[in-house]
Amino acid sequence: MSAPDTPLTTPEVSSATPPLATPDTFLLDGRPIPFTPGQTLMQAAQAAGVYIPHLCHHADFDPIGSCKVCSVRIQGRTVASCTMPARAGLVVESETPELHHDRQRLTQMLFVEGNHHCPFCEKSGACHLQAVAYHLDMQDTHFVHTAPHHEVDATHPDVWLDRSRCILCELCVRASREVDGKDVFAIGGRGAHTTLLVNSPSGQLHDSDVAVTDRAVHICPVGALMPKRQGFVIPIGQRPYDAADIAQRPEDS
Repeated sequence: MSAPDTPLTTPEVSSATPPLATPDTFLLDGRPIPFTPGQTLMQAAQAAGVYIPHLCHHADFDPIGSCKVCSVRIQGRTVASCTMPARAGLVVESETPELHHDRQRLTQMLFVEGNHHCPFCEKSGACHLQAVAYHLDMQDTHFVHTAPHHEVDATHPDVWLDRSRCILCELCVRASREVDGKDVFAIGGRGAHTTLLVNSPSGQLHDSDVAVTDRAVHICPVGALMPKRQGFVIPIGQRPYDAADIAQRPEDS
């Protein structure tokens, strides 16, 4: 006995076709991102108004890929978006649970390795580390606070250096070298003993070439370097990240 005939049906075709990368775009979380030759994934994303969390990247300087907060996934491989060249057809993932978790852990490690007490820090509300933590919905520091000893340099009449806030992003190093033309700062040491160095006979700011007007003094994202006598000039509540998520302020970095 033969089986009854099964009527043929035509499969439904979705009207919402997935976006495809064109010769001058790549896909970032399913969204086509245009780029120009020579741009990195980070640069192209920023130009398109798409935020990828980061700490050591700044649009005015060549990337170094040290913080790894901007890491994304491409075909199962994790890369730093600030150093990865954009290429046509790449399928890039940024907003995934795994990457979100990794970014949280990296940020939490920075908090416990330094002195980041936001409620009474004069950088609060304008601090990139704090703003990234808020963006990542960081609720605690997860790790045990190590409370390492870091030197504070208050020897300069106009500039304050608190190494316990330094996240080793090297922005002051690059700014001093590339903009100020002074090479005042450098990174030295290894592992937990890595620290920000001052290029002067004493190793302190007072006999260095730094000036309060230097770009290096003002580019610090966390308040490790700050001009003296200017704390809380902008009241709490009126600072950049008091009312806006850092993702809404692409011009900041």
